[in-house]
Amino acid sequence: MRRNDLNSMCRRLTRRGTQAGAVLAIGAATFSHVFGAQQPAAKPSSDDALVAKARAIHERVIALDTHDDINPANLTQLSRNYASDLSSQVNLPKMRAGGLDASFFVVYVGQSAPPATPDAFEAAGYQRAYDQAIEKFEAIHRLTKVLAPDQIELALTSADVRRINGKGKKVALIGVENGYPLGDETTAVARVKEFYERGARYMSLAHNGHSQLSDSNTGERDGWKWNGLSPLGKQVIEEMNRVGIMIDVSHPSKASMMQAVALSKAPIIASHSAIRALCDHSRNLDDEQLLAIKKNGGVVQVVAFATYVKGGSTPERTAALDALRKEFGLPASVSLEGRGGGRGRGGAGRGGRPLTPFALSEEARAELLRRIAEVDRRYPPAPRATVKDFVDHIDYAVRKIGIDHVGISSDFDGGGGVDGWNGADETFNVTLELVRRGYTEPQIAKIWSGNLLRVMDQVQRVARELQKTTKGTN
Repeated sequence: MRRNDLNSMCRRLTRRGTQAGAVLAIGAATFSHVFGAQQPAAKPSSDDALVAKARAIHERVIALDTHDDINPANLTQLSRNYASDLSSQVNLPKMRAGGLDASFFVVYVGQSAPPATPDAFEAAGYQRAYDQAIEKFEAIHRLTKVLAPDQIELALTSADVRRINGKGKKVALIGVENGYPLGDETTAVARVKEFYERGARYMSLAHNGHSQLSDSNTGERDGWKWNGLSPLGKQVIEEMNRVGIMIDVSHPSKASMMQAVALSKAPIIASHSAIRALCDHSRNLDDEQLLAIKKNGGVVQVVAFATYVKGGSTPERTAALDALRKEFGLPASVSLEGRGGGRGRGGAGRGGRPLTPFALSEEARAELLRRIAEVDRRYPPAPRATVKDFVDHIDYAVRKIGIDHVGISSDFDGGGGVDGWNGADETFNVTLELVRRGYTEPQIAKIWSGNLLRVMDQVQRVARELQKTTKGTN
């Protein structure tokens, strides 16, 4: 092996995320074996130095991902759970491998609606949604209290996040995706406080499909129900301010999001959204929305979800997927992009949520995935988004609204992931790309967690003030 070849190999391994120290150690041992111990050591390349710098920064900052889906079964079983390196994109071994320090595990409940679910907005439908939510709350608590209390703890405040991280443990937080489980006017407001007491620190009022609280972004295609927030949704926002839950605007419609900004007495967040100017998808935020969040003092957690980062589906591919959706009785709100299999592409069995929130048997789900794979072969999707494409969205947001209003999320195990950040074990690659682009350590610390924790503090401060006011008027 020639010396230049060996140095090139070391640089390639380093770029692929191998620990810089390990790569240099292997290189030195091989060099000594091939050329003899008397040869002088090769000087580290500039890329080696950059990787080492990024590694050191990554070790010092708190890397926090604001959106990771869960499968309750993987957080409750004694023999097979997140303490093991499962096939999920997020688990404790993968968090350690990639240096992901903290995760908002998500209490997600899909949106049911008539005619597929006739009683979706009746007592029975709300009860099913509530039961699903409670199962996920309890699963997260079981992970931190029973399955792996020596490895991960639940945080309820930013001080908790820093304290737990300082002990060398991973940090769990809880977000709620879709306010549907809150129920109707007889239960919704009271359940906001209940969810807070169960550990929820952010909540969105809708998912894909309109809820009893808010229009969804899917209304751009399907039409509107409330033209923003419903009257009950406005009450829920007021109560979220009062108890201290961050308002998440990632899935609701633009009108709902703008109304939430106007109503909220505290900063809001978008827990997992990308930039619409770079990828025209209804789930992404346009410049008006970005500027509104900046003015509100909130934060946009830019999401590494491939089809929100980089579009490009052809009309033929879109038509073929639409035909499959109709054949399998799936509503238009269910995206089949990225479902054809492959690591981190969001296929069935890849994470916390099933292929759809609707009832498909295992056989039907397997057949659907097979048919999607056929569509992939006939009409290949555009090249998948990469870490560089993802950081392009971060760059855009930083230029548009400033470093203090930008954060990071993945939507792992819910369809998220890009090439280079396909799981928690590849988290370092995001920091590396930020360093390549010239971001400083203080800036990276803000993007990874500082901005989100600041908003969390402000929301809880507003809640304390509102609670004092409420007591004073009683």
